[in-house]
Amino acid sequence: MSKIGVMICGHGSRSQAAVDEFKLLAEKLPAFLPPDWVTDYGYLEFANPVLRVGLDNLREAGVDRIVAVPGMLFAAMHTKNDIPTVLNTYAAEHGIEVSYGRELGVDPKMIAAAGDRVRSAVAQANSELGEVALEDTCLVVIGRGASDPDANGNVAKVARMLQEGLGFGWLEVGYSGVTFPLVEPVLTHTAKLGYKRIVVFPYFLFSGILIDRIYGFTDQVAAAHPEIQFVKAGYLGDHEKVLETFAERVTEQLGETVPPTCATCKYRTQVLGFEAEVGLVQESHHHHVEGQGASAPGSNVDECALCDTFCTGACRLEADHHHHHHDHDHDHGHSHSHDHAHHHHPYPHAKHPHGPESARKE
Repeated sequence: MSKIGVMICGHGSRSQAAVDEFKLLAEKLPAFLPPDWVTDYGYLEFANPVLRVGLDNLREAGVDRIVAVPGMLFAAMHTKNDIPTVLNTYAAEHGIEVSYGRELGVDPKMIAAAGDRVRSAVAQANSELGEVALEDTCLVVIGRGASDPDANGNVAKVARMLQEGLGFGWLEVGYSGVTFPLVEPVLTHTAKLGYKRIVVFPYFLFSGILIDRIYGFTDQVAAAHPEIQFVKAGYLGDHEKVLETFAERVTEQLGETVPPTCATCKYRTQVLGFEAEVGLVQESHHHHVEGQGASAPGSNVDECALCDTFCTGACRLEADHHHHHHDHDHDHGHSHSHDHAHHHHPYPHAKHPHGPESARKE
């Protein structure tokens, strides 16, 4: 029998709170797995330990096979490109078998966890502010936002299942970066619809700069519309159903039939508007920010001339203006003064007025 090692591959964050929350989740996961399995974790960027350190720890513990999972909600560039590049390189260098599982994805357990967070927020608002019927409430679900329509579409599916499962009067979906509509435009639009209450739910695993952005814009739009109740729901965190889903993504790799990944991936099949990306080389581009945490450029709002109390994403526009367009699935918060040896296909809607352009203020 092989000795199994489990590797949880996190994104990493410039927010120490987010890094701490991921670590807590990684420490809770072994309770959901067979007791003789060894579990470790690492981050792709901005935080330590980096992925290679976690992989080294598993090898030193004597595992014969490593079962890796992306610690991410949906499959976009990080899940499809960056993490597999690190894992494949490591497996080849050390002659060890490394398999790679699915992202958390659209799963009944994940939707149940999200439903819990939304229900809790509604119950608290009813208690503190007075009852408002769900039919008179608009749910706004905010996803991460990626240059991959597959991931963005999955946010919309989760959002619809929440609306229909709970019975909200209306639903809007927005994103914290890269695509459209971003947080401020979607909330400004929603405020015009005539609902008494707007529940803003970040469909995110952890805290961090983007959660600050979502709540910051919520406060901003709420201040402009005192006649509407704006309610901020909590993100997913280490909800038990999230941990159960992570465990399933690990154990299903050892079953007789391993579930397929990325059926509507833009690199494999022609997706409307992204046809030019079929067959593009998939490679990592994160070496320049490996292990850099709170000291990474752009990590502190108080050092930013473009933002006041939270990161709005305006720095992306400045970076694009002064340098080449380099559209990652996250906000670095700094311009890139170095050259990359590879090319990322430009996101086709980068100039959409409700996308990154909405951060530009005259």
